[in-house]
Amino acid sequence: MAKQKIETVRHLIYYSYANLAMAHTAIDKKQEKYEMFNFMIRAKLFKGLKDGTMNMRTIFDDEKIKLQTGQICNYCGSIDKLALDHIFPQKLGGKDDAENLIFACRTCNSSKGKKDLMEWMAFRGQFLPLMIIRRYLKLTFNYCNENGLLDKLIDELKDMELPFRIDLLPTNFPKPNEMTLNIYKNKTPYNS
Repeated sequence: MAKQKIETVRHLIYYSYANLAMAHTAIDKKQEKYEMFNFMIRAKLFKGLKDGTMNMRTIFDDEKIKLQTGQICNYCGSIDKLALDHIFPQKLGGKDDAENLIFACRTCNSSKGKKDLMEWMAFRGQFLPLMIIRRYLKLTFNYCNENGLLDKLIDELKDMELPFRIDLLPTNFPKPNEMTLNIYKNKTPYNS
């Protein structure tokens, strides 16, 4: 099957989210690499999101995970010198509400600063835990939905001042054994 071109913001977010689900299932199964089953999950979810038969999970699911994680840096796992970090920086238009806040140690918070989360991830050369990326994608979707941007062409958003970088939404994920789902106090992946 030929790879289809993704042109709208909605489809880009859906494709990134479907790739995230593919990576999530591979990590759950402790796979070294992606297998046909994982690619089928991605294809089915992407198709379902596009035709409206499936939906992205709500931020409420992420809030439950955030509560389970507790007071720990969501980026590195440190329990020292924690502060609240805005996933979408306020300076870029991020809201000051619970959905946009997670715990981060001062080192990570300072390093990220006003950078977009995906920009910071690229700067660090490290893929963030999938649950943080999942939350970022949902915040991106919600922002675009609230501001009438979902059906715009991706190129139309590239020069806009937004609290996220549309060109950095992850569509390629590392091998499953190179990622974690979430940071917990015992530093093991989230497995529920």
